[in-house]
Amino acid sequence: MYKINAEQVPGQKTLIIPSMFDHHFPLMKYAFCSEEYYPVILDHAENIVQTGLKYVNPDVCYPCVVNIGQIISALQSGKYDLKNTLLLMPTFGERCLGANYTEILKKALQNAGIQDVKVITFSVRPGEDNKIHMQYFMFLRAFFSMQYGDLLLYLSQQIRPYEIESGATDRCMQKWIQILSHHIRTGTKLNPLLLKSHFREIIADFSKIERSSVKKQRVGIVGELFTRYCHLGNRDIVKYLEQENCETFMNGLSSYFLYYIDNHKKEAKGALRLGYHAIFRMIVTFQKIMTKSLQQAGFFAFYDYETLKHKFSKEKMELDSVGDGWLISMDIFGCFQRGIMDILGVQAFRCIPSHIYGRGQYASMMRKYHGRIVSLDFDASLPEVNIHNRIYLLLNPSRKV
Repeated sequence: MYKINAEQVPGQKTLIIPSMFDHHFPLMKYAFCSEEYYPVILDHAENIVQTGLKYVNPDVCYPCVVNIGQIISALQSGKYDLKNTLLLMPTFGERCLGANYTEILKKALQNAGIQDVKVITFSVRPGEDNKIHMQYFMFLRAFFSMQYGDLLLYLSQQIRPYEIESGATDRCMQKWIQILSHHIRTGTKLNPLLLKSHFREIIADFSKIERSSVKKQRVGIVGELFTRYCHLGNRDIVKYLEQENCETFMNGLSSYFLYYIDNHKKEAKGALRLGYHAIFRMIVTFQKIMTKSLQQAGFFAFYDYETLKHKFSKEKMELDSVGDGWLISMDIFGCFQRGIMDILGVQAFRCIPSHIYGRGQYASMMRKYHGRIVSLDFDASLPEVNIHNRIYLLLNPSRKV
């Protein structure tokens, strides 16, 4: 396996990637590294929304504004050699605006007078031009990054609200990010047969953090990908909820990838269909191992994707795979089944799939399962006080939602 150099070497192009997944990208960035690419995950947040609005139509959904604003502000900073720089803009949706992000970015670059930078995409859709050149070891690194990122997400959201020593959870997280980054960069210990023991080792280390026994309100967060997993997309709502004496829960990123594969493997043929099936089985297998490892250590564990889908299929709800589609409803159903009765549904304002297939079913799901769901739309003009007021509906049991 190609070993990744810590520093950029001659011949590598800088591959700029916008922030998307807080718990996964510190590891997953290495999945995009090769002899050809040196990935840089953008982390700055200053004025990125204002920059995005300057070059993107404000009717475009909020994740696109943030991502493009972050990219253009980075290119205008003077830190990068534009002729030796590529921009990676992931696209996953077929019938939602997410399918057009690359074209919107190209137009924004023209508006900003940036001519020398090529836009490429990460997409499994046939016929997509200018794709990133993926190799086997890049997929392997992405798989391990996703698994470890999910575990760090589950542990941090259950431990940090209860830690006795402030910052202990984040320090433990950084420790394991450094250890796992070394494994992923060098290709050492990237053996699926070792994942179970690695899960247990990480869980055991986090378990040493001293915690309060006072139970807090647990709030499930569901919804659109970027506004759920990235603090830039949701204005740091996890931090706010923890400050308000809550514990949060978000299902892992691996369930989104399984949902995506699940919706496409039926239409795939030949080798592609077999590939989808093999990847699906591998991810589900290790989801189940992680779930069992968490349960054995006394932590809360959500359903694995396959088990949850089987339970959800009996509900006979309206399903559609546009954008985050029926995954939103299934996550809500899973939360209710696992005793998480307060749900915050987050999405970008104007995200039609989220409004129809997510928010459109909130009322009926609240009536059926007797839980509470508050919908929170994010856009560039949303003031912080409105965010907190919406969340307050969940934090005050006397208020109806």
